[in-house]
Amino acid sequence: MARYEPPPYTVGIEEEYLLVDPATGELVSEQELQEAIIEEVKATVSEDDVGMVTPEFLKAQVEVGTAICHSIQSARDRLRILRTAVAEAAGKRGVAPIASSTHPTARWSHLQHTDKERYAMLANDLQEVARRLVISGMHVHVGVADNEHRIDLLGQIAYFLPHLLVLTTSSPFWQGRNTGLKCYRLAVFDELPRTGLPEHFDSWSHYEKHVKSLVAAGAIEDGSKLWWDIRPHFKFPTLEMRIADICTRLDDGIAVAATYSCLISMLQRLRRKNQRWRNYSNMLIQENRWRAQRYGADKGLIDFGVTQTVPYPDLLDEILELIAEDADRLDCTEEVAHTRTILQRGTSADNQLRVFNAAKAAGKSDSETFKEVVDWLITATVADL
Repeated sequence: MARYEPPPYTVGIEEEYLLVDPATGELVSEQELQEAIIEEVKATVSEDDVGMVTPEFLKAQVEVGTAICHSIQSARDRLRILRTAVAEAAGKRGVAPIASSTHPTARWSHLQHTDKERYAMLANDLQEVARRLVISGMHVHVGVADNEHRIDLLGQIAYFLPHLLVLTTSSPFWQGRNTGLKCYRLAVFDELPRTGLPEHFDSWSHYEKHVKSLVAAGAIEDGSKLWWDIRPHFKFPTLEMRIADICTRLDDGIAVAATYSCLISMLQRLRRKNQRWRNYSNMLIQENRWRAQRYGADKGLIDFGVTQTVPYPDLLDEILELIAEDADRLDCTEEVAHTRTILQRGTSADNQLRVFNAAKAAGKSDSETFKEVVDWLITATVADL
């Protein structure tokens, strides 16, 4: 019998940054500035070897995406180059990028979307819902070549999405208010249609039938308008994890990408043993999704195998044990272990709240307090470069 060879590993990471004025901490919504930053990065970074930079929905926003990578270290190197290039190009023009899924004080009604046909169509279609999208995220693509395998994994990996969200939270503030949530971004994004957890599909043809029904009815152009927490990418043979906030620290984002990659690998390993992870109902996973969004790591998640709420550090230990073999195979044991550092040091949301509370306790005004939060975000965004 031929020895089983696991499928080749490919990964790609997208990040969205907000542009701020370091002097005031406010967003800078100028398309000429956005375009100048993008053009300089394009001139200094090879798209084929490293990745690309593009405009995003807001004029105060840019997006980067790595080229296809075959190791998590390669993904980190490319993302580091892209973050650095954006920070340097922005700095020359008196602004700074922040890797945060919301801006602490920005008023969505004061901002404008990028003047591109794609974004104009989106704004026209979604109206006020689109205009509120002052949010940024991180998307991680892991290659799964076989269509049937990819759709089977879609239902299994959904269980772990809240566990990954916990590690990435970076959006506790909205329009100058402490929302009480570690991830307010999802509250904004969930106003869009076709968001949240994906449906359960029996096969690739079952999934395609649903997409074709919406296309035939004129509701969507293609699968790119499915904005689920995780989705089969409409163009590439990947499972795109989209639930995550953007991690302010580069190494935190890499740790999450590595953990997601290893979870996919673990499920593939089960498959070749004719085993699988149970498909839990969206009702149950949604409860953990809310707990992750609301509390981060503070209150734990529900282990539906024992129907008990379990402290998040214990759940993380279980996940790391579950994927240890896969982390070894993908050569990312160190990156996966960094998830424990995230818990010890706190996520971006935890640290933003720490800075906020310390400034308030010192008697500082709201404007001074939020300026300190933005200052922390500016520094932390480039800390691991």
